[in-house]
Amino acid sequence: MSQPAFEIICEIEPPTRPDLKHVRHQIGVLSPVADAFLIPDNHIGRATVSSVAVAHEVEAMGGRSIACLNSRDRNLLGFRRDLLTAAAYGVDQFLFVHGDKPTTGGRTSELTVRSMIEEARGCAGDPVFTTAPRWRIGVAAGLRPLPQWKLEADFVLVQVSYSVEALLRWRDANPADIPVYAGVMVLASQAMARRMAAAVPDIEIPGWLEEKVAADPMAGVDAVCEQIQQLQDSGAFDGVHLVPVSRYRQVAARLEAQRRNGDG
Repeated sequence: MSQPAFEIICEIEPPTRPDLKHVRHQIGVLSPVADAFLIPDNHIGRATVSSVAVAHEVEAMGGRSIACLNSRDRNLLGFRRDLLTAAAYGVDQFLFVHGDKPTTGGRTSELTVRSMIEEARGCAGDPVFTTAPRWRIGVAAGLRPLPQWKLEADFVLVQVSYSVEALLRWRDANPADIPVYAGVMVLASQAMARRMAAAVPDIEIPGWLEEKVAADPMAGVDAVCEQIQQLQDSGAFDGVHLVPVSRYRQVAARLEAQRRNGDG
């Protein structure tokens, strides 16, 4: 009996200007190794082109898209606007998240991830959405106990970790009957490691990896590709949520080589 497919969901950098050339380039480069593309929403608290609009661009280029929507920047009316836009574009996969701390301003505080799921599910009985596709909704999870309401989503993306062992321990402790994707991220530089350590204390970066990246910029690419292979071999996850950052060309080339050599 064949093993279930191990999927790679590639996160792309959303544009902060009204220009989609860089997005199209990322999609083109990563398409040979990506099973789907995740488009962040106002990434790290900065205004970006609508994730729904970029998801539509992914679909137009022949890819599968997941549009991220955060509760931080929306009230109920704004959320329903986004759902209507998604229905008009045929975008049918979402990741609902809390949202990073904004660089300016504050939160609307009207929505939560849970209420967004309830609202989106409720649209199934709304005549306005009768022609909309059936939405597939995902949630994000930290390396903590998974609450029951998140298990009612269609899939889970687990936070980025540089430890295969930590991800496997979390998976053993959190059984789920829905697809679960482990978060992996390229460490592009020592400066990036220090920024992440200061901004995201939940993510532990091994000292040996930081040292390797300081000596060789490609070390982060090698490490993430090896991590993906180990997670696939474990059979514990349905795939990975890969954040290639600026190294997407190198990651794509390395993953293609692994597939050609029969390693992935």
